[in-house]
Amino acid sequence: MDLGSLIGLVAGIIFVILTIMFGADMDFMAVGEFADAPSVMIVIGGTLASTLIAYPLSTVLKAFKAAKLIFMPPKFEHAEAISRIITLSNLARREGVLALEETAQNMDDPFLKKGVMLVVDGGDPELVRSVLETEMTFIENRHNSIASVWDMISASAPAWGMVGTMVGMVLLLGALDDMEALAANMAIVLITTFYGGLVANFLATPISNKLKAINAEEMLQKEVLIEGILSIQAGENPRIIEEKLKAFIAPALRNAEGSEGGE
Repeated sequence: MDLGSLIGLVAGIIFVILTIMFGADMDFMAVGEFADAPSVMIVIGGTLASTLIAYPLSTVLKAFKAAKLIFMPPKFEHAEAISRIITLSNLARREGVLALEETAQNMDDPFLKKGVMLVVDGGDPELVRSVLETEMTFIENRHNSIASVWDMISASAPAWGMVGTMVGMVLLLGALDDMEALAANMAIVLITTFYGGLVANFLATPISNKLKAINAEEMLQKEVLIEGILSIQAGENPRIIEEKLKAFIAPALRNAEGSEGGE
């Protein structure tokens, strides 16, 4: 569980509610005045419609499913990845590259497994790099397509809020002699803009940014693995490999438990 995301979500809701209450002399019931079904329909419905037009349904569904990652992001332990590479390097140094095949069969990381198997099969270093970087590129493209759905929602929600405001203005001007309809239309005029800004700035943009940050961490780890695999194939000293790979991560993480030197 990502505590920061949970704190941000709860804090945002609390601050919005408190702001409304302060403006209404601490009357909690005033929060209910910001609940307006037509405004929800035009902002949420319109934003969803625009997104479905812009992206395939399957991509939109994946984007909604990926939203849970802001609370349960995958962990990419770079120091642990380096440790795994050093372990493989020591094994290859003792018993030869072919000894890595048995170890590769038990790997739970398909990317690392593919790289090791390419080396075991005697692939040319440039071919190994090309295959792994191509896979990494397509993984990143898939991730970016998911994040771009949330970027689309972030851009569309305020626009649909303005559409709702214009609809409310038209209805308001057409009902100037009906005070009850006037009040209802005034709510649409103002609250739709509020909803649009809330959806964009409180939900869509933060989700998109978190997904991009997770993608960046995964791509960094894959770069570490590629360099490590190629270094093993080149027969480099495990200690040299370790120092080379440590350059990819922050100094504070370089001495994390799990990193080990060569034999």
